Amino acid sequence: MPKVLLYITAKIMWMFLFYNKDYNENRAHVHVGKRDTQKLCKIWLEPTVEISKQGDLTDAQAKEVLKLAETYRDKLLRQWKNFKEGKTIRIIKIKK
Repeated sequence: MPKVLLYITAKIMWMFLFYNKDYNENRAHVHVGKRDTQKLCKIWLEPTVEISKQGDLTDAQAKEVLKLAETYRDKLLRQWKNFKEGKTIRIIKIKK
């Protein structure tokens, strides 16, 4: 499960990642959760950014990570392309 983006605040750290089995999926997406999240949120990155599955996140948390995915969509799509091409994924760390 390569992590692709860490969004760190004083209150929470969101982890954006790909599952290795995602390699076979063609539609770009990312899974998002925080530490100890059992069921991650799945967010489509194309053609538009939208939630596929909310997972264990509350409505407010899902709204927050959806906004983050929209903000960092271009970076996440570049990571997805690298992932699909078998290239190295470098974790993007954003501290707020």
